[in-house]
Amino acid sequence: MRTKQLSISALVVLSAIFLFISGCNKSDNTVSSTMTDDQYIQYVVSNGYSSTSTDEDNVMSTEISDLDTGLVSDNGGNMSPIDSLQKWGRRISNVSINFNIETQGDSLKVVHVTRTITGNYLILGWVGGQSELITKPYIEVFNRNITFRRVDTKPNPALNWRLYKVSMLSGGTTTPQVGNTYVSITKVEVYLNNVQTPTYTLLGPDFTQNVFTTIKFGGAGIPTLNRGDQLTVKVYTTSQNSAIDYVAFHWARNTFGFHRIPFNLESQTGNGPFYRVYSKTFSIYSNHRLGVFNSYLSASTHESLYDDTITDFASSEIGTPYKVLQ
Repeated sequence: MRTKQLSISALVVLSAIFLFISGCNKSDNTVSSTMTDDQYIQYVVSNGYSSTSTDEDNVMSTEISDLDTGLVSDNGGNMSPIDSLQKWGRRISNVSINFNIETQGDSLKVVHVTRTITGNYLILGWVGGQSELITKPYIEVFNRNITFRRVDTKPNPALNWRLYKVSMLSGGTTTPQVGNTYVSITKVEVYLNNVQTPTYTLLGPDFTQNVFTTIKFGGAGIPTLNRGDQLTVKVYTTSQNSAIDYVAFHWARNTFGFHRIPFNLESQTGNGPFYRVYSKTFSIYSNHRLGVFNSYLSASTHESLYDDTITDFASSEIGTPYKVLQ
């Protein structure tokens, strides 16, 4: 097995080359033929393979834009010193990416992708009768594993490699607090259209072990939904906090902005750690854009959103790609 690490600076140079050439699309043969296999694979992970919105190869490239929500309205409870939560969300200021590429024989390349995100969590709430915007700087680290499979042996790497498998995203805050130390998501069950057994069961706490094989190679592909489908999602957590944590589902932007749904506590056992189950039933909205997207589930301590102390912020997060076909 051969392991290679490639720096972000190399990726920036490669991206500049692509942008310089006017009118070429993401799989342009002239440009990609100047790259090595590993350079081309890095480019696909960061920028997508083509302009086709339903192509599974493109899901990794929208990972950050699907996460950068800004302030989004939400319904929450009450807790001093933040008396009422109005809006909250991320404002990403910087992203660094590390690629660790393992070449397995002549036909597979496994890419371990680590994204480090810095930014601010913005919390808008009523404090003592006054509207106040609270800013909590944070750092999050996300991991995802991606496997590419060789389909040809031509000189141009764009003709040789396609996305074979993609894992879920797994991570959380490292600053100001380590999210998984306080609350960790351990399992997710998704029930589609009132079925009695889960359509998808996703196991953690390392959710990169949940891997989807693309349709191109005979797999089921990433989870597929249609407009109007009803979902019941159950989230299982292990928490060190006596106060109930805040669990939410974040999904893709459309013409009306981002969507976020807070979950309800369904059950609790234990006395530190606490084992909790949260659930929510909702429908895919009728004007959801068609294509491939990234969704996220977050579990944050109550103090993260209801206390104005900027050092009180701990959140664990997982992400799964999904496709809306019709």
